[in-house]
Amino acid sequence: MGLFSKIADRIFNRKADAPASASTGKPAPVIFEGSRNDPQVAPPALRTASAVTPTASAPAPVDVEAVLRDMADANGGESDWRRSIVDLLKLLDLDSSLAARKELAAELGVDAGAHGSAEQNIALHKAVMRKLAENGGKVPADLRD
Repeated sequence: MGLFSKIADRIFNRKADAPASASTGKPAPVIFEGSRNDPQVAPPALRTASAVTPTASAPAPVDVEAVLRDMADANGGESDWRRSIVDLLKLLDLDSSLAARKELAAELGVDAGAHGSAEQNIALHKAVMRKLAENGGKVPADLRD
């Protein structure tokens, strides 16, 4: 698994906090007020031809900025993840060493400045944000460009 995959996994697969109340293991009761032809409830044999079957919709894009902001707030808010690739990697609890950033640069095809230079780190941060946007993330333009 490449470093970008780890970044995306930490952002996109983040689980929402579970509710504080304990679950009883029983499903919530269903209150039905529709007709027997309702495609959400009626068995297929009872549905009329005009009943509309629900279609699966694409999942909503993950708000990358909100996820990272929440993570930074949970860690005390002392992070410059919006501009620093090192801070971004640290926030995600990933290796931020020069060797890791070289690997990430090679993975994303970033060839700007010397390894570890400010120029390369800025280009690398923007490349990560662009790639997150390409992979279903909602990333503000100022973080991509």
